[in-house]
Amino acid sequence: LQPLGAERTTMIEADSDPRMVLASGNRGKLAEIARVLADDHRIWISQSDFEVPEAEETGLTFIENAIIKARNASAFTGLPALADDSGLEVDALGGAPGIYSARYAGPGKGDAENNAKLLEALSDYPEPEARTARFRCVMVLLRHPADPAPIIAEGVWSGRIALAPRGTEGFGYDPVFVPVGESRHAAELPAAEKDAASHRGQALAALKAQLSAL
Repeated sequence: LQPLGAERTTMIEADSDPRMVLASGNRGKLAEIARVLADDHRIWISQSDFEVPEAEETGLTFIENAIIKARNASAFTGLPALADDSGLEVDALGGAPGIYSARYAGPGKGDAENNAKLLEALSDYPEPEARTARFRCVMVLLRHPADPAPIIAEGVWSGRIALAPRGTEGFGYDPVFVPVGESRHAAELPAAEKDAASHRGQALAALKAQLSAL
């Protein structure tokens, strides 16, 4: 499959072509999305298969950044595009790292560095009740780059930040996040359990309901 130039981009009806682009290069996100959407009749293809360049996330909210990423992927491929923008909001840090979650520790840093910086930032808050946080996910689907009515779905997963990382599953801040009602960290949850409860799982469930109505 070859990318279509922006000059050839046209509106593609959702039911005329089963292919849709997942506007993300994050393999952890792609795996979660693929699991939840496995029973969907559409064919979900990673933007990396089209060599779509990464969009510059200049938005100030999750919704703005998700729209930017979806529009970029749709314009480059000529296909409908689904984008996810998500992050961790920690109350004691005023909602940080928020939209900067993936690059919290700085350019080129990974999950381990982000988690270490977060734990250091919360070192003055050892009590569990002072470490409340939530994961937030916003999903945006654009049927074409100029879609004036994008499909938007959101999910929130509440919990707290642990004192130390634990677990080997998942990605991102999962090793330090303990969901409400759980003693296990998110990185200790089996994939099926996480998909049913997580912010991304909730957003995808809401998205599927809206897609079914198309």
